[in-house]
Amino acid sequence: MPEHDDAERDGAEHDGAEHGLGEAIERAAKRIEVAPSVALACHVGPDGDALGSMLAMHHLCRANGKPSIASFPEPFVVAPHYLFLPGLDLITKPADFPPAPEVMMTFDCGSLDRLGELAAPARAAAELIVVDHHLSNERYGTLNVIDVDAAATAVVVRKLAERLGWSLNRDAALCLYTGLVTDTGRFQYQSTTPAVFMLAAELASFDLPIAAMSRMLFEEHHLDYLHLAGERLAQATLDAEIGLVAASISSADLHRHHVAIEETEGFIDLVRRASEADVSCVLKETPDGIRVSLRSLHTIDVSLIAEGFGGGGHRYAAGFTANGSVDEVLDAIRVALRTARAAT
Repeated sequence: MPEHDDAERDGAEHDGAEHGLGEAIERAAKRIEVAPSVALACHVGPDGDALGSMLAMHHLCRANGKPSIASFPEPFVVAPHYLFLPGLDLITKPADFPPAPEVMMTFDCGSLDRLGELAAPARAAAELIVVDHHLSNERYGTLNVIDVDAAATAVVVRKLAERLGWSLNRDAALCLYTGLVTDTGRFQYQSTTPAVFMLAAELASFDLPIAAMSRMLFEEHHLDYLHLAGERLAQATLDAEIGLVAASISSADLHRHHVAIEETEGFIDLVRRASEADVSCVLKETPDGIRVSLRSLHTIDVSLIAEGFGGGGHRYAAGFTANGSVDEVLDAIRVALRTARAAT
């Protein structure tokens, strides 16, 4: 199966937008129905929505006689918050992913570079179905099923499953609920709508352990992490002029406290509680560069700031990875935020 050339991708990149979400879902469903198997992938360092959406589709494929394989890029590590998800034992290492799938689907992944080594199979796939809800998605698929109004990619997966006529089962419902509850910030973000609560009610009807899931997703941490978080919060800085609160975590901090970087995923939710700022930022030192998480409460669209650094996300939650030191990247963010405020 040959790689798609630029002309093919250019012609396909606006499928979802031009033909509408309904038609994009219809075309994707028809392609899945006739496919002998599907290969599923989500982005590097997967969060609850990425993992939950991919695993939900994996469970649904298996329940409906559709052979499937699922994976995500190296480092092949799942954050401890998600270890309760059913189907983690069914995920394949990226080295064993098919090199040229007939049908491949990506979940919650805005660009090919976020697929790491799985970008090569994506380029070689005869059909690449991109399932997402990010406005910043680069529409790199031959079919783009992207609902920018959806609160989570899990919402789009539910719509696709409905079109396929695939009934939910408990494992799929639990995975979809994980995606929904994490991307809405426990139903606290601006993306929380009546439709979100209706879907949550449907998923919860599968006798999900809501209380236990909430604790594992949002509250349960090793004591070492709490010590790390307290230390780094004590060093957080406030730039009152531009309304920015920022904190950082270095690789030395992680090593000293014996904390894996995956456990720090929710640290931004502590930083964003500062009442003095409406934009919050966490910068983490990683082997690939400085990983940045941005959150906004009001007028600033942080996805535009992230896009300026090669990242993306939503108006109220976005991120990117940049080269340089923590101080250099933070200075660049301050400049971008001042520019954004001047434009509002």
